[in-house]
Amino acid sequence: MQLLKDQGVELQIIEYLKTPPSVSDLQSLSKKLGLHPKEFIRTREADFKEQGLADKLEDAQALFEAMSRYPKIIERPIAIKGDRAVLGRPPENVLTLID
Repeated sequence: MQLLKDQGVELQIIEYLKTPPSVSDLQSLSKKLGLHPKEFIRTREADFKEQGLADKLEDAQALFEAMSRYPKIIERPIAIKGDRAVLGRPPENVLTLID
């Protein structure tokens, strides 16, 4: 993050563990990422396993609902700029949002 600040990039941190995103927020995020929700869900997270979501990986709506209810299963960090978003791992991915 310091590298981004050094380049004059303003960052907004959204703490979705404190304020979980809505299903519609997650659908929008999925479009910005260009990813199916199964591609930005943490399958090793306890909440994922405890909710038996492994058999629902192809059901986008079920995953969005689970991600909203159990935000710990959302991959993080995610960087958003305008209508684009990237997963922040590795951190260099975030640099692709800089014009």
